[in-house]
Amino acid sequence: MEIITVDHGFLTVECLRGMAFVFTCFFLSCVSNVWGNHAKSTDTENIYLDNITRVLDRLLDGYDNRLRPGFGGPVTEVKTDIFVTSFGPVSDVEMEYTMDVFFRQTWIDERLKFEGPIEILRLNNLMVSKIWTPDTFFRNGKRSISHNMTTPNKLFRIMQNGTILYTMRCLPHE
Repeated sequence: MEIITVDHGFLTVECLRGMAFVFTCFFLSCVSNVWGNHAKSTDTENIYLDNITRVLDRLLDGYDNRLRPGFGGPVTEVKTDIFVTSFGPVSDVEMEYTMDVFFRQTWIDERLKFEGPIEILRLNNLMVSKIWTPDTFFRNGKRSISHNMTTPNKLFRIMQNGTILYTMRCLPHE
């Protein structure tokens, strides 16, 4: 049996003469499967992105962020919680202290209900300015600083049922 070299550009294989044809067919089959799957996944990703873009375009069509959800009806219930990451320093003389917190707010805005390929829209902080947000504040707070290291530290999510999750990192001084 004679050993020959089969060269496919980036892959060179030595094999028996009778096996060269079999190897070449196998190699071409594998390459076409990889390229075919890549094309399919790229097409799927493009369809997915197109659907998300359509959802976002329709979401704010006719939306007025100056009006609270359910304007003219019952009050909008906003649930809040705070996760304290650090506390201090405490000044006895000035009777004040500083905290580093994640301040989370959740409410439902029926106008932002959507149907689409995903259950939760994970959006950047630029979208926050386009929707209604509650005017929350820290009572008796002397000042509060929103954390803006590199970009504003804000998390913004919209669920399919219109539930909004808005979290920001801030430094309230009491």
